[in-house]
Amino acid sequence: NDEAKAWPAVGTEGRTTYGGISGNAIRPMALKAVSAIAKALPGFPILATGGCDSAAVAKQFLHAGAKGIQICSAVQNQDYTVIHDYKTGLQALLYLEARDDLQGWDGQSRPMESSKANPWVKPEAAVENTKEKLPDFGPYFTKKEHLKREQRAKAPLPMKPTESYGARPAPGLSRPVPSVNEIIARAVPRIGAWHELSQEEHVIAKIDPELCINCGKCYMTCNDNGYQAISFDEMTHIPEIVKDDCTGCTLCVSVCPVIDCIDMVPRDGPYIPKRGIPIQN
Repeated sequence: NDEAKAWPAVGTEGRTTYGGISGNAIRPMALKAVSAIAKALPGFPILATGGCDSAAVAKQFLHAGAKGIQICSAVQNQDYTVIHDYKTGLQALLYLEARDDLQGWDGQSRPMESSKANPWVKPEAAVENTKEKLPDFGPYFTKKEHLKREQRAKAPLPMKPTESYGARPAPGLSRPVPSVNEIIARAVPRIGAWHELSQEEHVIAKIDPELCINCGKCYMTCNDNGYQAISFDEMTHIPEIVKDDCTGCTLCVSVCPVIDCIDMVPRDGPYIPKRGIPIQN
């Protein structure tokens, strides 16, 4: 620890040694090992272990080629009831695959495409047509809400839709619910070495201004750890992508707290890296 004392300390001398590591810290290595075996030995029965702490992760291991999954650290951190949670969670995830109207839903929030099409949450004409960029805080938010109220007075919103969400009875299945065996090794053909990935299809980040909460996390991570490809207005806190500098690294996507606020879209032309001073002969 910070006092140079061992933990755990063994014996009167209070000594320790290095141990192993388990849990979700080793999940990337476990998934790599499972997929590598599944690719080298198609159909070989694989018992996966290392970092399964949810039904979604269990499904990842199945997609990577595992036929069985060991749960250890998650049980130690909670109790054996997590097994039932993962089982019912996996059943729910398989059920989602059988419903066309739920495609793209991650089980955590409503599909963003449907939300954008909902007149109760999409940007209103008064806000979209203004040339001024209005973030969601301070006087900018007040002005934004004022414009919305003016728009609603001219054209009231329709009744809230009830057909798609919370409808009873639930819509029928679009296809049979897949079995566990049917999804084993589904992702293996798409897993390969770095040099096997496309070097021609470049992408850049695109920020949705209506979903952005102006927190600045994308700007900070790009500025301090990336390619300085995001500008940030010090007054409005509105981030904008500098298209020529963006490499498509997805750092901004990984730190953004809003689902689907940042998308990766095709770049208009190849990325030309700036290597500093040209090599002199």
